[in-house]
Amino acid sequence: MKAGFVGVGQMGGPMAANLASNFGVTAHCRDEATRQYLEASGVITTANMQDIADSEVIFLCLPSGSIVDQVLFGPNGLAEVLRPGTIVVDTSTVEYSTTISLSEKLASLGLKFVDAPVSGMRARAENGTLTVMCGGEQELVECLQPLFSSMASNIIYMGPVGSGQLTKLINQLLFDINAAALAEILPLAVKLGLDPTKVGDVVNSGTGRSYASEFFIPNVLNGVFDKGYPMEHAYKDLISGAEISVQNQIPTPVLAAATATYQAALLNGHGAKDKGGMIRVFEDLLDVRFRARNAEGDSK
Repeated sequence: MKAGFVGVGQMGGPMAANLASNFGVTAHCRDEATRQYLEASGVITTANMQDIADSEVIFLCLPSGSIVDQVLFGPNGLAEVLRPGTIVVDTSTVEYSTTISLSEKLASLGLKFVDAPVSGMRARAENGTLTVMCGGEQELVECLQPLFSSMASNIIYMGPVGSGQLTKLINQLLFDINAAALAEILPLAVKLGLDPTKVGDVVNSGTGRSYASEFFIPNVLNGVFDKGYPMEHAYKDLISGAEISVQNQIPTPVLAAATATYQAALLNGHGAKDKGGMIRVFEDLLDVRFRARNAEGDSK
């Protein structure tokens, strides 16, 4: 099965490279360093997006729903040149309502669609152990199983179109809440005179640990805030969570509190940092730093 790939950034690049280990892949790519990396992995690259139009499956891994829409339906968009029956697989993280709209527009052109957002960050994208949450026709998802298996170790069919995005959102909101909790409580420990490194060791070996603590605490101790997805781009998840809460009249007080911390971080200029950067809000408030001795990273 021949695959096309659009969006070969932090996550999409390794995904396309792994896919090329078992399938023919042509990727849209304009960055020279990324092009060299992909071609070394067996991916054919092109600066002209329409060169991938003859693919049987098109994978998208893009930063937002608006960019997905632009790639598919904007000027010189892919949708108008794809053959009927082509499968579009969106691995991006986008709003549920946008996913439904994209599916309907593609269907009107005789194109098939699966929403398949991924979880796992770049390290798991590189070693092919991502989790994929799929929404769409079950037979279609089963047909795509060999391709997903080249990029992921955990492939879960969640239900109709949009179910993958809803599942990813649930996962992301829990991750956001965990990151906000770390941001609030860890500076408190320093303010009370505890050693940050020892506190980190206790948290990550005790009942307070989470994936967020295991990922962020070592980086925060070293003043490193660029190992995860930037907050300014990930904020869309919290917007989606708030919209769903309002539309369905479902109270989410803990999520609302986490969102307030996230917003404070953005307002204070930390949007380019990953979610570990939320700690800067409470570090500044308490005039402390949760850092290891002789940490060389960010201290501003």
